[in-house]
Amino acid sequence: MSENCNNDCSSCGENCAERDPKSFLEKPKESTHVKKIIGVVSGKGGVGKSMVTALSAVMAQRNGYSTAILDADITGPSIPKMFGIQERAGGNEEGIYPVLSKLETKIMSINLLLENITDPVVWRGPVIASTVTQFWKDVFWEDVDFMFVDMPPGTGDVPLTVFQSLPVDGIIIVTSPQELVSMIVEKAVKMANMMNIPVIGIVENMSYALCPDCGKKIKVFGDSHVDQIANQFGLEILGQLPIDPKLSQASDAGTIELFEGNWLDPLAKKLTELIEK
Repeated sequence: MSENCNNDCSSCGENCAERDPKSFLEKPKESTHVKKIIGVVSGKGGVGKSMVTALSAVMAQRNGYSTAILDADITGPSIPKMFGIQERAGGNEEGIYPVLSKLETKIMSINLLLENITDPVVWRGPVIASTVTQFWKDVFWEDVDFMFVDMPPGTGDVPLTVFQSLPVDGIIIVTSPQELVSMIVEKAVKMANMMNIPVIGIVENMSYALCPDCGKKIKVFGDSHVDQIANQFGLEILGQLPIDPKLSQASDAGTIELFEGNWLDPLAKKLTELIEK
């Protein structure tokens, strides 16, 4: 560090240790051993990022891996609802215990700590970012094969905190079939590159709807651009999710772990490859 350092790395060209993202990593509990941490991101809200997070954990669990979800979407948490979790998280002076889903996925979310799940979280950015860090270092995660981090949309405080504070192994970008998506995906890819985080691949949600009478694919949001986007940024397509009322019903009923469908099989295969490296 220079003697004249003002702690503003954005205006500095020095190559010092303080610029290394690894220097910001937070240490979890000594009992915590997570093999792979996967961030699930999107450039904008409403594309089904939490759905993909939940399905990723469910599929990894079905393939015999122990899974966990760190819900980093502090102001818009939905993971506990999808898994039908209504109890509050417990803890002691040393830390917090995650809540187990019916099939034993470990989950930590702000909704598991609130008196009422409908209470809004009206916090400023630094407080939200600090909470996410606490979910990593103050929770007794124990042994986990895959931890999926459900990020809030965009490239703000929380994604930056997660990328700097957690040893993230890669991210999955969730998108939808719209023209402006290319620009949004590019932002996510550029942020990942800036933080030296690998992009595992891209998942397109709401790709189509199936006609219940004839089985024809109806492109509700227009033609898909996922192939062009994947080629443009050198990304692997990990799945295309349809608009399926059964998925929505399962999420609302808290039975997402019972879903049936093979849309994300490429993602499941990719996860197996990652952990077997």
